[in-house]
Amino acid sequence: MIQVTRLQAWSFRSPVAHPVETSFGVMRDRPAVFLRVEDADGAFGWGEVFANWPASGAEHRVNLAIDDVAPVLFGIAVDDPPSAFTELTRRLHIRAMQCGEQGPFAQVVAAIDQALWDMRARRMGVPVAKALGAQSVPTVPAYASGIHIDQAARVIPVARSAGFTGFKVKVGFDTAAEPAKMHDIARGLQTGERLFADANQAWDVDSASAFIAAVADLDLGWIEEPLPADAPVDHWRQLAALGVPLAAGENISGHGAFKNAIAGGALRYVQPDLAKWGGLSACRDVAMSALSASHVYCPHFLGGGLGLTASAHLLAAVGGPGLLEVDVNPNPLRDAFFDGEVPVCNGKWTLSNQPGLGIETIPTEIQSLITHSREARI
Repeated sequence: MIQVTRLQAWSFRSPVAHPVETSFGVMRDRPAVFLRVEDADGAFGWGEVFANWPASGAEHRVNLAIDDVAPVLFGIAVDDPPSAFTELTRRLHIRAMQCGEQGPFAQVVAAIDQALWDMRARRMGVPVAKALGAQSVPTVPAYASGIHIDQAARVIPVARSAGFTGFKVKVGFDTAAEPAKMHDIARGLQTGERLFADANQAWDVDSASAFIAAVADLDLGWIEEPLPADAPVDHWRQLAALGVPLAAGENISGHGAFKNAIAGGALRYVQPDLAKWGGLSACRDVAMSALSASHVYCPHFLGGGLGLTASAHLLAAVGGPGLLEVDVNPNPLRDAFFDGEVPVCNGKWTLSNQPGLGIETIPTEIQSLITHSREARI
């Protein structure tokens, strides 16, 4: 039986020398929110809340977790994490709708779900990947993400030396000039390396079509979010017909929305973010649905070390040909969980075989970056 008696939450902000740019905005520091749940017996688990946007979001999510979610969570007693996810989501529905903050509520619930799976796996004495799926694998393919197209010449060699063989560049800043830049980047790749592009919802269907036509000869792994996530399905199908694989999912939430996206047929790569919606429970459902429909599950993630670790475990549990997204911009809130260096070699991420997520506490070296912390108990 799962019944949480204590919830702790911390927000962090790490300064960065170079802001992280996307087509829709700029991250001027690296935020993160980590949660810890505990039951009456002292068993515990960790999870991460999406907190990249808006800039003030991290501290707000700590307060939301403690003031609004914790009292509801403490009143739930269920047999497994998926049941807790379903019941907590149901009980919070009106609160989230009342304030129009369905996203932040869902993100806190997603982190709690991760933490409950971590706690469950610890009790079982197995890694989260094994608790999620008996056929879990010890390594998963990984690719380097978060590379601004104008920084690719500098960043890709560094990522290559860190063990990556796939590289995703951010586009959508100067659409007319970017196809030529993509060709330059492709010419610099080594044998066996792969190139991907991410527009972060920058274009309408005409602009996206023009870009895809101009890079169609590059054998891109995919183009991610060339359109807004809520663009008409006919527009997505129009782009898919151009022959370059499409990817999306970080800005889709809800079982029904993912069901429609998968059934729509335009996406080759389905990318839910387990810190943004669904946690491990619901994103496992989405991943299995995608795989059964001959799509590819690739977890989206851009945050700290807890959510990245959870994403790796889910990919290892469900299998398939998917890749783990690893942002390669400097981020102590990620790297501190891996002794300063993510566990990637020859394009593969190696999972820890420790129980749960293999994370016992917040690393000492990032505790000075805490901006806000609170807890609630029964």
